[in-house]
Amino acid sequence: MIEGLRPYPEMKPSGLLWIGDVPTHWDVFRSKYIFREVDGRSMTGEETHLSMSQRLGLVPASQVEKSLVSESYVGAKLVEKEDLVLNRLKAHLGVFACAKQSGLISPDYTVLRPKPRANVRFFEYVLKSAACRTELRVRAKGIVEGFWRLYTDDFYDIRLPVPPLEEQRLIVRFLDWHGARATKLIRAKKKVIALLDEQKQEIIHGLVTRGLDPNVKFKSSGVSWVRSVPEHWQMLPNRAFLKKRKSLVGDAHNQFQLLSLTKKGVIVRDVESGKGKFSADMGTSQIVSAGDIIFCLFDIPETPRTVGLSRCEGMITGAYTVFSFKGSIDPEFVELFYIAMDDRKLLGPLYTGLRNTIAPSRFIGIKMPVPPIEEQIAIVEAVRAATAEINAAISKIVSEVSLIEEFRARLIADAVTGKLDVRTTAASLSDTIEVEAVDDVAEDDDIMESEVDSEDEAA
Repeated sequence: MIEGLRPYPEMKPSGLLWIGDVPTHWDVFRSKYIFREVDGRSMTGEETHLSMSQRLGLVPASQVEKSLVSESYVGAKLVEKEDLVLNRLKAHLGVFACAKQSGLISPDYTVLRPKPRANVRFFEYVLKSAACRTELRVRAKGIVEGFWRLYTDDFYDIRLPVPPLEEQRLIVRFLDWHGARATKLIRAKKKVIALLDEQKQEIIHGLVTRGLDPNVKFKSSGVSWVRSVPEHWQMLPNRAFLKKRKSLVGDAHNQFQLLSLTKKGVIVRDVESGKGKFSADMGTSQIVSAGDIIFCLFDIPETPRTVGLSRCEGMITGAYTVFSFKGSIDPEFVELFYIAMDDRKLLGPLYTGLRNTIAPSRFIGIKMPVPPIEEQIAIVEAVRAATAEINAAISKIVSEVSLIEEFRARLIADAVTGKLDVRTTAASLSDTIEVEAVDDVAEDDDIMESEVDSEDEAA
């Protein structure tokens, strides 16, 4: 507990399960008494183009990678500083942002202007809190979860806690201060994770390209991505042990669990959380069997992980390339080799086109170093043993970051619903607190389904 934080002395029922009791001097109002929707349109399209990012908030599009670009912004919605902007499709995930500057945004977004009793940053904290997201989810409408929308009338009907205006300002000051401290701590821990990950990459690359014997003789590989390999290893084309296949799930998509290719490997998606991107037509997904290897052969330089061995059955976007194995090859050795290539993006000479693509027909013909099967298995075991300690250390730090974020989320919820009185602590803090965005640990940024959905993270 942060020193000086105490419950409010007197509470009253709010009448809402997600809020619970509130301080007796607070109000609870419907959103329509706090905000009003505005719909001004740009006549020239020359105002600053703003993009919404779940991580950065509402910022100039130039700051957001892969933000959507239009030929003309005439008719786009105008935003003024201190407006609250919501993404109708992702409002139930807490995708709200206070505008830090004026500009223009997509007509698909909703622009809400605060009434006199509202500090926009306070209500941004309220609406992004986990407790309120449950309420937003109930109000959102749609047949398919990935395409739920929060309409203005439904937003207006949501009841929110309303402290006095000065108290709203103090709560924001306190939460900004705590957020800056949490950001600094998380950033330091992520730097340690990055260093450990580099150490792990070095181990894997060395073992899958040089083997276990430090005294072995080497020969030229004949390919640019691996200069030399042990003399007794073969250089074989991928077609010698990989067989491309594609079988779409069609109308049976409800019978398959959804998989994603991530830095953690091929994982089963938590569809119910609503996080990440989803295909508009799940029937175009392809079947994946346990033991298949999956490649993302486009946007390779920007994609965090382009290869993964599936340990389970399911379906994955049809834009990926799925291979089954044949012949005398250890699938885990193949996965480790291409992870080593992917970590350093060494297959660059094979990229073509604006999207840095390797055509599957070309990929199947490229060569990789292949030791005897017994040595493949030994190398896989050696990698497992050599990286076990590093993996454990990374997992521990990731857990620590998750605990910090959980505490932060709980603190926000308690502060904005009146469970903790932060006024005294906030009054002692500076008015100018620099707030930095905190990257999410794995999860959303780890899920690489951008080709499935017309919306990127920044829409």
